[in-house]
Amino acid sequence: MNIRNIKLNNITVLAPLAGITNLPFRLIVKEAGCGLVCSEMISSNALSYGSKKTIDMMHTCAEEKPVSVQIFGADPAIIAYAAKMAQEAGADILDINFGCSVKKILKSGAGAALMKEPEKTKAILTKTRAAVNIPLTIKIRSGWDPTGKDAFKIAQIAEDCGVDAIAFHPRTATQGFIGKSDWSLITRMKQQVSVPIIGNGDISEPKDAIDMLNQTGCDAIMVGRAAIGNPWIFSQIHALLKNEKIPLVDLSRRFNTMKKYVAASVEYIGELHACRMMRSRLSWFVKGLPNSSRFRKSITKIRTLEEAETLIDEYFDFLLEKEKADSLKVEGER
Repeated sequence: MNIRNIKLNNITVLAPLAGITNLPFRLIVKEAGCGLVCSEMISSNALSYGSKKTIDMMHTCAEEKPVSVQIFGADPAIIAYAAKMAQEAGADILDINFGCSVKKILKSGAGAALMKEPEKTKAILTKTRAAVNIPLTIKIRSGWDPTGKDAFKIAQIAEDCGVDAIAFHPRTATQGFIGKSDWSLITRMKQQVSVPIIGNGDISEPKDAIDMLNQTGCDAIMVGRAAIGNPWIFSQIHALLKNEKIPLVDLSRRFNTMKKYVAASVEYIGELHACRMMRSRLSWFVKGLPNSSRFRKSITKIRTLEEAETLIDEYFDFLLEKEKADSLKVEGER
């Protein structure tokens, strides 16, 4: 699949997730088989103010390419300015968020609030398209509330303004993440516009991605929350697309990924901050594993990379020993 001149290795896309899809997370997702990774949602206003913390959120590296940087805001001129900054920072694709349903974002007139303002949306896209040369994409919802389906008007405006692809989450802003996404709207969207449509919503396991492709005819699949703790979902989807068996994620691969995530985070944001962040994030990867509660409790105290790696190794060794003991027990019962 191509988004204008950007070729993707496969049709899986990582959704932008606030507070999660920073560079270290994108690197492990890319290694796990994702075709296109996306940054966290970045404030165009904060970029225009010169916030170092926000500017650092745009940092990319060669290993994750191609990468999309997503920005949000409500002022056309500021968004266009921020888009130029993202392009200069190394973004391969610039994405504008028209779908966030978080109250704070909506109150500022950004995110899904723009679904109600087609003229402002047009102004944003016109100015941004003129400001950058890289592919321009948008992420939208089906509308503000169930009384209308604003997405189709916005999608047509987007295509007319030169947008190169549309990521479509068929829930309304007022729904948030409640209820089921209406995949039939993705089918309708695909029939209405000629740009690639990236389907999003209710992809919780690899088979869901195949079902969405078959039911809607969308061009690509965007995965968000299901990738948290399971970055391998992208390679699993890719395997199903090729009619292959879903590859198993053994303990060695799981724990090596955890260690890479910690090390990359330390390099990216510093040891102290990274270790504080990992106190919650490492628990994503051990959900459902034996004695995981003990591991989760132990990592709440990590302060250094060495401590984190030691705890990961100790838990890995414990699980290996348990596997061996369980195997011997089964052999003895035969």
